[in-house]
Order: sequence, then structure tokens, then C-alpha cells
Amino acid sequence: MSSVSVRLLGIAKRFGHMPVLEGVHLEIPGGQFVSIVGPSGSGKTTLLRIIAGFLQPDAGRVYIGEKDVTEVPPRLRNIGMVFQHYALFPNLNVYENVAFGLRARKVRESEIDRKVREMLTLVHLEEKMYSMPHELSGGQKQRVALARALAVEPKLLLLDEPLSALDAKVRLELRYELKRIQKEMGITTIYVTHDQEEALSISDLVAVLHQGLIEQLGTPEEIYSRPRTRFVAEFIGISTLLEAEVLSPKEGKLRWMDYVLQGTPLSQERVKLLILLRPENLSILPKERFSSLVSSWNNVLQGRVVGQVFLGSVMRVAVEVKGVKFLVDLPNREANRFRLGEEVVVTFLPEAIHYLFGNE
Repeated sequence: MSSVSVRLLGIAKRFGHMPVLEGVHLEIPGGQFVSIVGPSGSGKTTLLRIIAGFLQPDAGRVYIGEKDVTEVPPRLRNIGMVFQHYALFPNLNVYENVAFGLRARKVRESEIDRKVREMLTLVHLEEKMYSMPHELSGGQKQRVALARALAVEPKLLLLDEPLSALDAKVRLELRYELKRIQKEMGITTIYVTHDQEEALSISDLVAVLHQGLIEQLGTPEEIYSRPRTRFVAEFIGISTLLEAEVLSPKEGKLRWMDYVLQGTPLSQERVKLLILLRPENLSILPKERFSSLVSSWNNVLQGRVVGQVFLGSVMRVAVEVKGVKFLVDLPNREANRFRLGEEVVVTFLPEAIHYLFGNE
């Protein structure tokens, strides 16, 4: 199956007096799995429906491959779409549900049979071929919906929060199935989700939508580790953000409150900036271990433990320093050493500091 690129140029949409999209520019290479994330009301589903042709933009153009499809109706865009709610025909069995789009296109029966069986094998449902929708689990229904969308060999697959109605275990299993199927078929896929972990775990690229614009497009690692703006840093993952004064850009020397911090060298002159610290890059040590050195070491901040949350593989410990909560992820065996109210020090390497220059 050949893959196509997607280009959105200045897409704008408003409903009444309320702007939803305000000039979205987005380029998606062919064969990529791209997730669109953002807060509720940011326009994720609206953008997906514009790509599908179910909504017309007020401004801007939609290109699939080299073709401008802005005015092309949905049925002529050769798109497969899977919705949050399975939208299966309750009176048709699994085989007939998958065959439906092929029959509508007047494909030969022998080809329909070959394609349906191929798709059901792909989604591991060949044994449920003659089951009715009410006999299937939620995860199985969503697999049927995916098989039906893929059976017509679309150039582009659009997924609108297809896993959000499923329980956590099934959702986790289907994440990897979606990724496997997408890579196996090489089909360009655009996936809308509110689940950040989901987006980071299965995507080639993640687009963060905020206030009607793409705030950042990048690989999952870039979005998480090197966010460009304050919004992306706060929206994706857990972080501690500090407003710091630059003492020496070339040396990476910073001041936060009355602490001198050591970061990596700055490539540009700054007076102030925002720095990001992720929980997994911080450590906690008993205060007495640094009592004689704490005034001379950089990146050693004195505080006290004010909270702990068990997260399975780690314990997230909150340490209050100068009225600011530093969130630190520790292995459970280490976290148990610290008590609420205990005085500790938070430490981190210079490389743990990420500089933010946008939306300060």
C-alpha cells in the first residue's frame, strides 16, 4: 500500500463567534504515524474532520499527496476513518461489516472474500469472522472497525480517539496492535488522542495543538525532553518549572532564589529564562550527607518532604524548596527511606536542566 503525505496550510475554523482553529500549518510525511494531542476544546477532532472532508475550513488548504482536496467530498478522498464508538452495523456479522465498503465500491466477490480474510487475519480476528457485533468485546469491535477502514485500501487512515472507551488493559494491548498494523501496511496515519502516554508510546511524530495552533511538532523524545514552550512543557508529562536569572551564559551559571545552579552553556545571551526539570532526572539525599558541602555545591537544594504518591514502578516524592514543589521519581525501595516532614536535599546534574525560550 503506497503512503501519501499530508499538508495543512493555514487551516482556520470558527463556530459562530468562537474560533477553534486559527491558521494551522502541519506537514506529515508519508508512512508516518502522527498523533495530535491537546487539551479539551483545542480543536483536535475539528482538524481531523477537516482532513476527512466532513467539515469545510473557513480558510486554508488541505493537500493529500500533491492534490488539493479542500473541496473534494469525503467519499472521493480515499480515506479510512475509525471513530471512538465502533459504528458497526449491528445486523451484520464481522465478515459483512468488513466487506461493506468493498461492496459499496462494487468490488468482485472473489476479491472481497480475499480482502476480508486478509484484514481479519491482520487484526487477529479470523476466528470471529461470523460472530455478530453484540458477541464481541469492546477491543474486538474496535479491531473490526479498523479492519473495515483498511479493507478499502485507503491512502490515509484517520483515528479519532479509538481507544478511549476501552478499559486500561485492552487499551494498552491495542496500542501496540495499531502500531504493528500501521507499520506493516505502511499507511500514513493521523491519530487524535487525549492520552499523552498513548501518543508518546506509539507515534513517529506528535503535534501539540493549543489555542487553535500547532504549538510544537516533533518526535516523542523531542516533545518530552526538549519542549519549546511553557505550554508544551506543562501539558506533556510532569515537570518542575523555575524562573531563573542568567549569571554567565557561557558557563551555564544560573541563579534561582538564592541558589546558584549549574546548567549547560547557553548559546545566546539571556537575562532571565525558564528552566524545566523532569522528575526522573532528580535525586533526593538525606540532608546530613551534604551538611558540610551544601553551601558550596551547585544544584543541591535544601527542602523537606511534603508528599509521596505510589505509581507502581516508582514513588513520586514532593519536596518543597523555597515554597516550590520539586517532584522526584525514586525507586520504591529508595523512597521508603524518607518520611513526611523530613529535611532533605534535591540534587541533579547540569544536563538535567532544559532551557525554555518560548511562552516565558
